[in-house]
Amino acid sequence: MSAVQPFSVAVPDDTLTTIQARVKDYPWHEMPNDGGWGYGTNLDYMKTFCDYWVQQYDWREHEAAINRFSHFTVPIDGIDIHFIHEKGSGPNPKPMIISHGWPGTIVEFLDFIDLLAHPEKHGGKAEDAFDVVAPSLPGFGFSGRPPRPYGPRKMAGVFNTLMTDVLGYSNYIAQGGDWGGAISSWLGFDHAPACAAIHINILTMRHKDPPQGAQEIAWAKQFDKDQLIQDGYRTQQATKPQTLSYAMMDSPVGVAAWILEKMHGWSDIDGVDVESVYTKDQLLTNIMVYIVTRTFNTASWIYYGRREEGGRILSPDGLRVEVPTGCAIFPKELLAWPPRSYAERIYNITQWTEMPRGGHFAAMEQPELLINDIRSFVRDLDWKHS
Repeated sequence: MSAVQPFSVAVPDDTLTTIQARVKDYPWHEMPNDGGWGYGTNLDYMKTFCDYWVQQYDWREHEAAINRFSHFTVPIDGIDIHFIHEKGSGPNPKPMIISHGWPGTIVEFLDFIDLLAHPEKHGGKAEDAFDVVAPSLPGFGFSGRPPRPYGPRKMAGVFNTLMTDVLGYSNYIAQGGDWGGAISSWLGFDHAPACAAIHINILTMRHKDPPQGAQEIAWAKQFDKDQLIQDGYRTQQATKPQTLSYAMMDSPVGVAAWILEKMHGWSDIDGVDVESVYTKDQLLTNIMVYIVTRTFNTASWIYYGRREEGGRILSPDGLRVEVPTGCAIFPKELLAWPPRSYAERIYNITQWTEMPRGGHFAAMEQPELLINDIRSFVRDLDWKHS
């Protein structure tokens, strides 16, 4: 196994200057008079957002915040995998890999890692500390790209290698939302007992058999209805991602609009105000990671890769994830959770928590709710780690 190398984020000044110029000179167009957010990202908001981007946003401030953690890269499967490795407090922190999704990045975890690794700094107890490993998914952000699209199952194999062969953990816990939830599911399914337990705040997987009973059938029908309006981006990225890339790789504003629509639509916000949950700086820093690393294109490949892997079905044989599984159900999650009866045919659920608020990006939206649920789940686990 190749040696781990220290890494720090250092974007060239010329890159930042070019981005700022492209945003400043963007040729604004039109939207329907009754637009709001109904047709996609609101034009008036985009103009305000981009004016802030040019006039006030300071990438260097946030680059320094990213670099306050210990970053590394290591080649796995021919890909330079980037990851944060924050050693936890106390004598026996528990190893946990946390995986982001799309359109997220490690920026989702900048205020969450410290809660996991150093709970005593935030009113908690050191015995709840974790050794936190937060990688950039292959093709995303500061990680290198795969030679062709990888789906979440393939990525899970890369991350298991990272945790066991590279970092030397004999076992660990996996946590994630969005694609991170799918990756965590595959870690629990394919890589137990090294992956000793998983905690997810999304259900992306499906059982081979159709829903059973009135509640499950009603959920499935409503789910399909709700997803009709969301399937455009997903279908494009799962079938013809390269075509989309030519526009997106040329336009910082295009990337921002594509991502902002998801942050707005998938979060538990007040009315239509996305800034009721996130600051402009949080939104921009996440967006900027895609732009400064030129990874919008390769990050979209995961949808193509998942389709090739077989889609959402976990097991054609009806098997389930047998490691202990904690489920955090946030009410505004884009992919509405099924009844527990359905989920239990896919996972060995030992904790099921229905949250009072929050949406898709739980680590950013409701970090305290998520961290408390993770701690409760792990306290009840019967396992030894090293």
